[in-house]
Amino acid sequence: MKIIRQIACLLLCLMLAGFALAETPAQSTDFAGQLRLNMASETVKTEATVKTFVDGDTTHFLVPESVAASGVLRARYLAVNTPETTGKVEEYGKKAAAFTKEKLTNAESIILESDDGKWNLDSTGGRHLVWVWYKPAEESDYRCLNLELLQNGLAIANSTANNRYGSTCMAALNQARAEKLHLYSGQKDPDFYYGEAVELTLRELRTNVEAYNGMKVAFNGIVTMNRDQSVYVETFDPETGLYFGMPVYYGYGMSGAGLDILSVGNEVRIVGTLQYYEAGGTWQVSGLTYRMMKPNDPGNIQKISDGHSAAYAPVDAETFIGQTSVETEEGSKTFPWAQLALGTSVSIAHLTVEDAVTTLAEDSSSYGAITLRCTSGGAEVTVRTEPMYENGTLITQDRYLGKTISVKGVVDFYDGAYQIRALTPEHITIE
Repeated sequence: MKIIRQIACLLLCLMLAGFALAETPAQSTDFAGQLRLNMASETVKTEATVKTFVDGDTTHFLVPESVAASGVLRARYLAVNTPETTGKVEEYGKKAAAFTKEKLTNAESIILESDDGKWNLDSTGGRHLVWVWYKPAEESDYRCLNLELLQNGLAIANSTANNRYGSTCMAALNQARAEKLHLYSGQKDPDFYYGEAVELTLRELRTNVEAYNGMKVAFNGIVTMNRDQSVYVETFDPETGLYFGMPVYYGYGMSGAGLDILSVGNEVRIVGTLQYYEAGGTWQVSGLTYRMMKPNDPGNIQKISDGHSAAYAPVDAETFIGQTSVETEEGSKTFPWAQLALGTSVSIAHLTVEDAVTTLAEDSSSYGAITLRCTSGGAEVTVRTEPMYENGTLITQDRYLGKTISVKGVVDFYDGAYQIRALTPEHITIE
């Protein structure tokens, strides 16, 4: 009996010890802190500063012209693939982008390193594959940001084992999986939209517009103008350096609280259906809703912040009528510049008004509007105004005909051609 009690006591002690071990988590390894940058290795390296943050694994750096002739190196991080934020927005994409931005914004110094003895391009031919090292403080060692993204569960593997620091990267990735961090947590991302709509960027929507015809979409942007029960929403894309926009029709049924959200200067979240507006010959988003009793409903439009202004991005006439290329998931595509800029605010200077016509038919819905045919450097640009008055008197074409003007307005499409729509007399300046 005594022996049985001793065995039972021993088993109980072993069980308690097992529970204690199970409750004590293993110490996490700081792989990014252990890996050291070897400035004497055969790889090529350069100091850099950030020009533009794009997303979690893509950054544009300012570098010496001996590294990149333009002085700008478009970097794609080796060994990692963070969730997307430049096209369709993916879970934990915003968190990965914010992580990269925070680390590099506060860095004392940044070093870019190749994987071997030369600078290598990625499959697109437009980005360099690099290891990104940053020094958090003056007296600290450099940390590898690629590795740190893996270590924090903010990236999935991308040829991870086949690179210079492959074994360390795989160890960091496996630890993140074991610790169930972020992408591997099985938990919802608090910054991700889980509604019925497809969450994307205005860049993705504008460059693949027909693919989303009739679909419910969600995106963020700045409200720049309000006219005819519609607002124009725009956002800046750091990778292309372009603004992308979209007209959003809210109609006559929007509540007062909803209209407050759509005020000019607000950054908003738009949720609605993309459709082709036959009468205007353009795409727009409509079907917006705002339920006051459920302000956090994922189907609602939402205000994010306020105090913003229209960009009125400067453009010259040749660019306005020209073509531009943008990288998409299907590769590089070429578009008319104005097509991509539809719905965005622009400014254009040094336009000579060659011809001008005021609509004066009393039964016309556009009574008082002026169409200005302008030229600059051999390029022709059309400017269309709203009816404009000064001291109660209608402004006509005589004010502008033969003059050189500067214009602020929104890129519009009318009668088969792109144009700039100016809303007030203050938006047209005689030079």
